[in-house]
Amino acid sequence: MAKKINEKTAGISLAGFQPRSQGGQIEPPSPPRQSLVDRMPSSVAADGLAPSPARVASKSFTGAGIFMSAITGKDDVSKELADVQAKLEQFKGAEITRALDPKLVHPSKWANRSELSFKSSDFENLKSEIESAGGNVQPIKVRPVSGARGDFEIVFGHRRHRACLELGLPVLALIEELNDVALFSQMDRENRQRADLRPFEQGVMYARALDEGLFPSLRKMSEALGVDVGNASKAISLARLPASILSCFSSPLDLQQAWATDLSVALQKDPDIVLGRARKLSQMVEKESAVNIFKELIGKGVVSNNTPNPEPLQIKGPGGRTGTIGFNSKKKTFEICLTGLDLTQMATIEASIRKLLA
Repeated sequence: MAKKINEKTAGISLAGFQPRSQGGQIEPPSPPRQSLVDRMPSSVAADGLAPSPARVASKSFTGAGIFMSAITGKDDVSKELADVQAKLEQFKGAEITRALDPKLVHPSKWANRSELSFKSSDFENLKSEIESAGGNVQPIKVRPVSGARGDFEIVFGHRRHRACLELGLPVLALIEELNDVALFSQMDRENRQRADLRPFEQGVMYARALDEGLFPSLRKMSEALGVDVGNASKAISLARLPASILSCFSSPLDLQQAWATDLSVALQKDPDIVLGRARKLSQMVEKESAVNIFKELIGKGVVSNNTPNPEPLQIKGPGGRTGTIGFNSKKKTFEICLTGLDLTQMATIEASIRKLLA
């Protein structure tokens, strides 16, 4: 029926159309056409219910008028819906941010930020900027925590979140559903764009991903993240250094990626010597620069005069044979005392000393 009416009325102009009342009189001209919202009866605008009987009774149309009103009303609704759709198209592909309670946002288990990074001057400067702006202008990214309604896990932006948490400000965030691999990849790519991320922090993140089986191998992980496998390997080497070596430095964040190969080679060649140097360096009251400590660990540095004498090394062998090796940091001399040996060992001792001096 509606289709036939549309065909019959095609091309008919409604300009000047004035429906008749029930008494046959032509009603006065209608006021200018209003928008769909303006034409909506107050009862509909208020609660979405049908218009009031009083409003319906105030207007009456002939059969033709009712059809014409329905047709023109439908056109108005279609036009307004098209306008709304056109406006929404402008936001197609846009990411929506929300202000979240920072107490409901938690660090990711893949987080590569060392706690030391939250005690640096860089973090304090970031915190001051966020406080001045009244919040983080650049949003962080989070994913909903499975099984915890209302809680979120950070994808990236751990420092911005910590700053907002400490300042008591809402944290502006993008929210996206991600699996572990996608979260890890986005976190790594975003952080690699920041110059303040240290090789040690990157290595800790990569090592954890491999240890927990997020990727089957270093090469597969490097391919998925788009990073050089050699650089990733060096970063992991730094993260896996013994605690005694890391404690030599004022902060492991001072470690440079270029040092990874030399430190690994030194440890593989003679771990006892390197670890002994590390124990000595860790006893220093005033820490040397990171570069000097690195050189000392690989045997290319000069021991500081402020270095305390390490405890003599005690060595016990079979048959009552013993040896004591001490080092005088001021004279830069080794003092070796061997007992229980005979002259037949002279050639062996000489060869060992010549090899050491060479």
